[in-house]
Amino acid sequence: MEDKKEDKNSELHDKVLSAIQTCYDPEIPVNIYELGLIYEVNIDDENNAEVLMTLTSPACPVAGTLPGEVEQKIQNIPEVNKAKVELVWEPQWIPDMMSEVARYELGMM
Repeated sequence: MEDKKEDKNSELHDKVLSAIQTCYDPEIPVNIYELGLIYEVNIDDENNAEVLMTLTSPACPVAGTLPGEVEQKIQNIPEVNKAKVELVWEPQWIPDMMSEVARYELGMM
């Protein structure tokens, strides 16, 4: 029985990641997941999703809107009961946190 719960959470976790990957910083043509802005994604037993994310800088022009956009896209997943996105500043984001995909897209490889 426990394996089915883990599979269910794994599937929902994948859907949450897919939703996050549709979010972009408008100044950078790479999704925020590949940029390394998502630090943690947790799904509890009640299908509540909690995400810890950061921005490239506290002065980022989308600081007031991007976390809400991420939260809304996750909340739109039918299986998600509640979505919560928390903006954190530690550890501080650095370009080394970008995936190889992001580096390639930005011409850094």
